[in-house]
Amino acid sequence: MIERAAASPVRPDVTAFYEPRTSSVQYVVADPATGMAAIVDPVLDFDEKSGSTATASADAILAHVAQKRLTVAWILDTHPHADHFSAAAYLKARTGAPTAIGAGIVDVQSLWKEIYGFDDLAVDGSQWDHLFADGDRFMIGSLEARVMFSPGHTLASVTYVVGDAAFVHDTLFMPDSGTARADFPGGSARRLWRSIEAILALPDGTRLFTGHDYRPGGRPARWESSVAEQKRDNPHIAGRNEADFIALREARDRTLPMPRLILHALQVNIRGGRLPEPGPDGRRYLKFPLDALTGAAWG
Repeated sequence: MIERAAASPVRPDVTAFYEPRTSSVQYVVADPATGMAAIVDPVLDFDEKSGSTATASADAILAHVAQKRLTVAWILDTHPHADHFSAAAYLKARTGAPTAIGAGIVDVQSLWKEIYGFDDLAVDGSQWDHLFADGDRFMIGSLEARVMFSPGHTLASVTYVVGDAAFVHDTLFMPDSGTARADFPGGSARRLWRSIEAILALPDGTRLFTGHDYRPGGRPARWESSVAEQKRDNPHIAGRNEADFIALREARDRTLPMPRLILHALQVNIRGGRLPEPGPDGRRYLKFPLDALTGAAWG
């Protein structure tokens, strides 16, 4: 059930977990007053060379939750990821916490159902316990969280604003890394710019937590910036208008190969992180469409 409350007076505790295989960042955001927490964008480990799955990344989050004596109130995806499997279903089974994603997931499901030829896929978002609409508010203990619809990278992307923290995932990277691509099916550089503008309209001191860090120049992984830093230092944004950004983003996207796991991951993530059901031999199989993403640069 979605609860309504006054603006949160508490600054959340945010703990990041960097997953180097996919350069992904997972988060536990916790209310220090009550010990209630949300897990944001957890990773289910996958090795495409051997076809092996593992839960080490998700188990590290569970160990942190146990060590800090937290209670998981929500398991949140910001969008259906194209570069890693979501561990939302695994963590729900371990914690009992509800899963949630933005309501735009139904549009992503409809799009990818056709790409994969998944005739039996329900495209109503029922794979999650709750679908958030733009502006929805919910509670993490005494912390109020707000949902901002942030499309552009995908049709379903959302930002979670919790106190002075915003989980922006694939919209803004660290200032030295620019912004997210907008050329996936359903993506739009124009919509991404407008989503970024809405994020940068938050107070300058808002802490922004990104979903990936590709460590340019080999520097240590980083994931936290501020609205003020992004406006000042991000070369995709500083001094640019909408037309400038669209031209830059679209030109850059034409040079980028697709993520190596996009066709592996989307079929899992549009099901809420559930792996395919076992076949008659007891094994699970991914379906891999050929020539589905025409026009992408070869990597």
